[in-house]
Amino acid sequence: MSEGLSGQLPFLLLMLVVFFFFIILPQQRRQKKEKNFMNTLKKGDRIITKSGVHAKVMELNDKDNTCIIETMAGKLKIERTAISLDMSSKLNAPPAKK
Repeated sequence: MSEGLSGQLPFLLLMLVVFFFFIILPQQRRQKKEKNFMNTLKKGDRIITKSGVHAKVMELNDKDNTCIIETMAGKLKIERTAISLDMSSKLNAPPAKK
């Protein structure tokens, strides 16, 4: 019975290593990137919310982690976590050179 377990041990270790490098590590990197994005957000930045609303940041409130944004329809108070990192980064990216 111990031979079966010792034969499976390298396979189980390999599975743990693969799980760590393909699941956990990328998730930690993304969380760090999102936290940095939220901390560097400033008044006047153009953003896109996760629901697709295009807006400009008017005020930031660090107490309750919200911000006031201005859209074409008016001003809205939203949670900072509602801002899309991916879409806002693409919106503010410099144009690609041809």
